[in-house]
Amino acid sequence: MIRVLPAVLELALLVFCLIDCVQSEPGRVRNLAKGWWIVLIVVLPLVGGVAWLVAGRPLAASPVRRTGFPQEEQAPAWESPRAVGERVRAEQARVDAEYDEAVRRARARGQGLAAD
Repeated sequence: MIRVLPAVLELALLVFCLIDCVQSEPGRVRNLAKGWWIVLIVVLPLVGGVAWLVAGRPLAASPVRRTGFPQEEQAPAWESPRAVGERVRAEQARVDAEYDEAVRRARARGQGLAAD
């Protein structure tokens, strides 16, 4: 069992690094082109895998979309449209409740804001 462990660890490193490299966006891979990293990982599994983890892997694990709207830039790119819709509806309900409360307080003070 002890004799097989290094081979299993090397194979696991090869598979992990190869899958990680293939799934990475080409523009975010560091130091070499994505194709060269794949060749390096396959030809030299141990050295290539360690080199990928140290020098080639993208730095940020979860990319953030840049839309120009600050509240949307906080949402990760993997967030589903349904989750975004639910978050927007919850935020709108909170804003509506704040508005209703402000109108109620203003009417109580006698300022009389226009009703909906």
